[in-house]
Amino acid sequence: MKTAKEKMIAGEPYRADGRELFDERLLAKEALMEYNNLAPSRIKDRARIIKNLFGITGKAFWIEPPFRCDYGYNIHIGENFYANFNLTVLDCALVSIGDNVMIGPNVSLFTAGHPIHAEPRVAGWEYALPIHISNNCWIGGNTVINAGITIGENTVIGSGSVVTKSIPANVVAAGNPCRVIKTITEEDKAYYYKDRKF
Repeated sequence: MKTAKEKMIAGEPYRADGRELFDERLLAKEALMEYNNLAPSRIKDRARIIKNLFGITGKAFWIEPPFRCDYGYNIHIGENFYANFNLTVLDCALVSIGDNVMIGPNVSLFTAGHPIHAEPRVAGWEYALPIHISNNCWIGGNTVINAGITIGENTVIGSGSVVTKSIPANVVAAGNPCRVIKTITEEDKAYYYKDRKF
């Protein structure tokens, strides 16, 4: 018989009220309390906490405090990762983030979900589906990415987006719900904002 943690990782319905998952969430909260309250100059100490908490990290990463997550061990980040203030990751399932990814302030990544029918939801059932953000993506501030989403490589998600479906590579997408606005082309190399050239 599978444990709640095994069901959670497998994407099956589970209840998170058992001791094992409670203790693991508590451990993450203790680590993040230290992380979020360190002096700004304690850069190496902050990096050490993240390396111990996350499943995989690259060598170069920067996460502005405050940062919050459920477990930490389901978060995998690549090289040259940057996250601005107030990143929240509900990592009940795998959250894999590629190389050279930038995340704006107040972004939320939600692998967790709950039944839409009230009865099983009130009974405490939930599920989790992975999120994958590919290489070279930029996720704009105040974006929400929901469970089961993949963002293709080189894609930009505009600020304030709510991503409810996977987004392909090499596009700009934005809105609620998030949708593709344009394909990124070689011509875009010359511009830094709309019609403003470097």
